[in-house]
Amino acid sequence: MTRLPVMSDLGNGRAALRGLNTPAATQHTAFLDLPARTCKPRSHGLTIAIDHGTATSAFGDVVASHAGLIDFIKFGWGTCLVTKDMRVKVEILQAAGIGYCFGGTLFEKAVWQRRLDAYIAFCREFGCPAIEVSDGTIELARADKIAKIRQLKREGFLVLSEVGYKDAARSLTMVAHQWIKAIGEELEAGANYVILEARESGRSGICHGNGELRLDVLEEIIASGIPLQRLVFEVPSKAMQEELIKRLGADVNCANIPLDGIVPLETLRVGLRFDTFMHFEGKSHA
Repeated sequence: MTRLPVMSDLGNGRAALRGLNTPAATQHTAFLDLPARTCKPRSHGLTIAIDHGTATSAFGDVVASHAGLIDFIKFGWGTCLVTKDMRVKVEILQAAGIGYCFGGTLFEKAVWQRRLDAYIAFCREFGCPAIEVSDGTIELARADKIAKIRQLKREGFLVLSEVGYKDAARSLTMVAHQWIKAIGEELEAGANYVILEARESGRSGICHGNGELRLDVLEEIIASGIPLQRLVFEVPSKAMQEELIKRLGADVNCANIPLDGIVPLETLRVGLRFDTFMHFEGKSHA
């Protein structure tokens, strides 16, 4: 059986403090019966946060406070190119043993301008252990996308490929069997995980324009036999997180989590918030 990557594979450093990667639930809530959660380093149950360009000091505070709950951070779209302290942020993540990559939109910009080799060198310069491969904005032939996944895998990167479009109207033209086919092809090509597009707004890709999940598509993907541990769902909103946790359990892989949404997500995962409180209880307690 192929070994699933754990997100410690994506970090170049080690936690600076003892216990930094210990989930808070195991430290402080032993008196409660809570859903079992995978512990870091883990291959599933991932929380992948997104940095929109947070001030460096605030970014460092988030990592220092919540590293035990964060598996990976994506620097959204092309923010890394206009972030003054990018190297400082990278050093913070490396010290905490948290993986990171740049947004798929930056990959697409490089492909569109035929500068993929320069982009790969840029990622290496910043010690990126992973690259996101997407085609949510540009037209990229399936064969070309598959070839790029294979190339990046050969070059030693962990590959996070993404399926789905950023344009909401275009997304709705992609039906369930097309999602399933694309996911299967990209996993077969070597993608470590496949991300299901929803954007940071949660209003395209696997979602309707009103922010609701496309449940018909989701149900067919679940029933297809695709290993769910290899799928990452972009779920920036609480409603989306709640829906997936109730359907797929506490250890569903969640991405595009705002930095101030990391703790709220974990409480949803373990039934410590109204929205999932009773879902994990076998029965109501008086």
